[in-house]
Amino acid sequence: MSDRRINALVLAAMAVGFVWALFSARHTPVANSPLPGAVVVPEMVPLVTGEEETTLIFTRAGCPVCHRIPGIAGANGRVGPPLLLGITGQQRLADPAYRGRAKTVHEYIVESVVEPGTFVVPGYPTDAMPTWYGAKLSALALEKIAVYLEQQTKEETSQER
Repeated sequence: MSDRRINALVLAAMAVGFVWALFSARHTPVANSPLPGAVVVPEMVPLVTGEEETTLIFTRAGCPVCHRIPGIAGANGRVGPPLLLGITGQQRLADPAYRGRAKTVHEYIVESVVEPGTFVVPGYPTDAMPTWYGAKLSALALEKIAVYLEQQTKEETSQER
């Protein structure tokens, strides 16, 4: 048999196999699937549900690694700005470089998590805040974070922790 015929037979077998795989995949039900075609992947699972205590939400989300956060043990990060939004929130909203849509400190906090590049506090690196937090934090967790941070008006010293 010539090489051309062998190549043609191999291609024909591959085409038949491909068509068969497509046809059988369409007609094979997925057992125990809550919705047709629904697939849960790790990227869809939130870091926190919002049912956790506020300190646990911050810890699981990794906020203490980069930020100083009053009242959160181990939150001594220096990559991002200190999260004293009860003091600095209005200043950030009034900054001429701010181009976001938030009108309140609460909205600013949510916006900063969901769209971190909207405003970067001067003196801190751009693109340091992960952009996926908005997808990995539940709405309730994000609400708890915002409520907590907008109440922070005093930076604690290490003795107060």
